[in-house]
Amino acid sequence: MTTTNQMPAQVLAAVVTGACGGIGRGTAERLARDGWRLIVTDLDEDKAKALAADLPGEGHCGLACNVADEASVSQLFDFITEAYGHVDGLVTAAGILRLGEGGARTPLAEMSVEDFDDHLSVNARGTFLCLRAFLRQWSNGVRPVRGRIVTFGSVAAQLGGYRSSASYIASKGAVMALTKAAAREAAPLGVTVNGVAPGLIDAPMLRLSLAPGQEKAAAETIPLGRIGTPEDVAAAISYLMSEGGGYMTGGILDINGGYRMQ
Repeated sequence: MTTTNQMPAQVLAAVVTGACGGIGRGTAERLARDGWRLIVTDLDEDKAKALAADLPGEGHCGLACNVADEASVSQLFDFITEAYGHVDGLVTAAGILRLGEGGARTPLAEMSVEDFDDHLSVNARGTFLCLRAFLRQWSNGVRPVRGRIVTFGSVAAQLGGYRSSASYIASKGAVMALTKAAAREAAPLGVTVNGVAPGLIDAPMLRLSLAPGQEKAAAETIPLGRIGTPEDVAAAISYLMSEGGGYMTGGILDINGGYRMQ
């Protein structure tokens, strides 16, 4: 990794993991328009660099990171410490959804340990490793200018899912519980920790579970009558990352068009 000049103190910087996916990209684009300077990550460094170059504004950086790997996350935050000193925001958009043959839900009784562990390692452990690395930045007693963390749950974890597998559901349930635990610990640092729970969003993960032509039927199950967009999720994240979102912590915003109502 190559370093860059340190950012001016008044410029807010944030990490967005999994930024080259559908919702991750929409989130990165929205936060860049909001004025954040972003470190965007993906397993593929070339894709991350290309995204960083395309984002509005200046000073963005694209890096490779495997969030499930402790060494990879440590390397990412070591780079941040060297190049920027710290970042004020973190969005943990990196995640996986693996389905059975033909996009079907794998029955729990037929699920392999490897399938279960893969979902937990990326979705839950990956979130934990990034949260831990972010919060360790402030162990010296310095407080962030605007400390913000946003994690990714899922409506599947809230409803038990339909086509999503039990391993995916369990991993997202773990993320939502971890979000609340992290919010309590981060509050004395002036850092808010919230999550979003997207419903049916027009992104690659949804396409894995929908057969061609099922979009209309899926939209009819949503009170607002349409499948959501990455921009819908990004708008909610924009609020949670904003100055105006500073008195909300430990919460989960449901972005689902009424598919699930509390």
